[in-house]
Amino acid sequence: MYYRALILKLRLLVPAIFLPTAISGVAVLIMSGSEPGFGFRLAGVLALLIFILTTLIGTVPINKGALAWNPDAPPRNWKLLVRRWERLDVVRSSAAILAFVFFLTAVALQLVGN
Repeated sequence: MYYRALILKLRLLVPAIFLPTAISGVAVLIMSGSEPGFGFRLAGVLALLIFILTTLIGTVPINKGALAWNPDAPPRNWKLLVRRWERLDVVRSSAAILAFVFFLTAVALQLVGN
């Protein structure tokens, strides 16, 4: 049952963190134009896009299904679903880390260029 509480908390926490991040990333990409670091800002936004697509297409459907599981009688393929969720989480966590690195690099290039 602990997974249900975790899923319900993440349903609030992830959008609360992700939406301002994505909006800020796109705004900075647009407002900074072709200043130094543009390629890294673009890569950061693309990494955020990978994060959200992996979340919406991959982990969210699994989470929705898991909320309906009976803890005393989980579905036969529950281990397969958990392994799939874990692989998808590695992809989206890696995308989030890469986005941070790309944006940080863009800022460094912009500071050096000015």
